[in-house]
Amino acid sequence: MSNTNLVSDNSTVPLSNEHAVLDILGKSILSLWDTVNTLTRLRPTKRERYRVTIFGSARIEPSHWGYAAVRDVAAELTRLGCDIVTGGGPGLMQAANEGVKLADPEGTHQQSVGIRVDLPFEQDVNAFVTQAFEHKTFFTRLQHFVLVSDVFIVVPGGIGTVLETLMVWQLLQVRHLNDVPLILAGHFWDGLLDWAKDAMLKPDLQLINPEDLRIPQVLPDGPSIVQAIREHHAKWKAKQG
Repeated sequence: MSNTNLVSDNSTVPLSNEHAVLDILGKSILSLWDTVNTLTRLRPTKRERYRVTIFGSARIEPSHWGYAAVRDVAAELTRLGCDIVTGGGPGLMQAANEGVKLADPEGTHQQSVGIRVDLPFEQDVNAFVTQAFEHKTFFTRLQHFVLVSDVFIVVPGGIGTVLETLMVWQLLQVRHLNDVPLILAGHFWDGLLDWAKDAMLKPDLQLINPEDLRIPQVLPDGPSIVQAIREHHAKWKAKQG
């Protein structure tokens, strides 16, 4: 190995030494992640806002019955005193943000939040978002959802919704999240749960624990979802003192 590629921690490094430069860049980036991980451990002593995140498809048109269903659930949760958080895009995300407007037309009580990711083919943040955040990567965006959410509702969606759901599910499985309900709306996701049970709990190849499949709560309709969140919200308020 050439001695020109070996540098001490305190010596200067010329840009012509490509291996040493890449080594410094790599170590610096990892150090930044350590800093971010440390900062995300901080939590406020008292939370003033209870936030419900709704994950769902960007492709559902306002004329679809599912749009109205999501909008009405979000409106009822807004009246309960919940902020609504979405990915900020169209479709069912827009429906959820519109629900806030429906229940709080002046925007004086609850927040309608959109956490976006920068994509070349995506539309701008929907018109019903009153507080928007923009991320360059899915990784930081997912972390943002996790940091601000007290409960997750998953309505019908595609690959992006699956990514968000499995991320939260895994964090609950390893207890990096605690007392944060993961609610699957209706029976759209039954096939995913059936696959996980059939493929991951084989007698000769058990890849998860049976209790892992009980982490997501499957609730059949809007009233049952609102009731579950009403109960969780009441416990949250009691903890805030």
